[in-house]
Amino acid sequence: MIQVLGGSWALFLGLFMLMIGNGLQGTLLGIRGEAADFATWEMSLVMSAYFAGFLFGSRLAPEMIRRVGHVRVFAALGSMISAVLVLYPAVTDPYVWTFGRLVIGFAFSGVYVTAESWLNNSVTNENRGKALSLYMIVQMGGIVTAQYVLLLNDPSGFLLFIIPSILVSLAFAPILLTVSPTPAFDSTKPMHLRALIAASPLASVGMILLGGVYAAQFGMAAVFASRAGLSIGQISVFVSSIYIAALISTYPIGYLSDRMDRRQLIIGLASICALGGVLGFLAGGTFWMLILAAAVIGGTSNPLYSLLIAYANDYLEREDMAAASAGFVFINGCGAVAGPLAIGWTMDTFGNPGYWLIIAVLMAIMAAYGVYRMTVRPTAFSAEDLVPYAPVTQGASPVAVGVAQEVYIEADEEQTTTDR
Repeated sequence: MIQVLGGSWALFLGLFMLMIGNGLQGTLLGIRGEAADFATWEMSLVMSAYFAGFLFGSRLAPEMIRRVGHVRVFAALGSMISAVLVLYPAVTDPYVWTFGRLVIGFAFSGVYVTAESWLNNSVTNENRGKALSLYMIVQMGGIVTAQYVLLLNDPSGFLLFIIPSILVSLAFAPILLTVSPTPAFDSTKPMHLRALIAASPLASVGMILLGGVYAAQFGMAAVFASRAGLSIGQISVFVSSIYIAALISTYPIGYLSDRMDRRQLIIGLASICALGGVLGFLAGGTFWMLILAAAVIGGTSNPLYSLLIAYANDYLEREDMAAASAGFVFINGCGAVAGPLAIGWTMDTFGNPGYWLIIAVLMAIMAAYGVYRMTVRPTAFSAEDLVPYAPVTQGASPVAVGVAQEVYIEADEEQTTTDR
């Protein structure tokens, strides 16, 4: 891990600053939207736009890189991010914010594709798995750090929007001054959805449901917390607890996933997450119960992303894994786009606790479907035959998921060679 950090520290530093900027703007908009008396459906539209832009950007960014190169794409999209961050406080309008979130989602997606391709180019087969783990830690650490930047100033002013704009601009310096442009790459076309669903119905259904839960955490958590009457400090703790729990639980869950029937683990995690949603629904305004519910949901739902990919890989040929990963990113992204809209409707219908209700329902459906799939497809693998688990976050671009697939493939090939 230290060797990977020593060789790519500037890239990780730049990515850390980018994640602070991205993690801060979503929470800050949730707080400012409540102060501006935006309707719930307006805030759900604002939050949904980010995921729509991100999904679109992940498909278009590779073509942009092929045409003009990594450096130009990175610099151009980074400039767009900085500009939009300054625009938010200048024009307090839900439709302007929706457009800004669409642009910033598109831009962050392209920036991640570019940075992650640089990262993949800088590592070897021997340390790719460690680099992926470090990247996940940097992502989570940046989002958590962002929540405490909120405490530096009054959210009603301009400074907290200027800080992420500055951080995003500064992130270019260590990256562009230390990395070499990588050759334009060929993006992998997603596997046809019908083939993907046929290969692993549970992973496919789980991905779209998990996209809605991810949107609840990354998009709507601050909206809920603001409407629940939490203070700025409490909102910071509430949102950060989601990602701290995710970081803590990822590796133990990865350990278990390589040693047991993955469907049982998927069902168990989904069930615990659903219970976390029920706990949040019943918590009322009790702060520490809300923190506990957020930690349970973050610690169970986030590792499910990697677990579902690993489970699907058990049924895929090696040559199909990259195409499947691109397909899963698309399915998960569609769920994330719909998630804030569904949560907004639920909060309007059932009140603010409806935020927890939609999470509980989505994860209960995943658990129930997992039980059904176990009756349809008996377990076909022993623990020794499972494709190894590799951690990756839902906020990563298809490039990072592709890197995870390379780790899967290399580990599988090594395991096959050892067994011979």
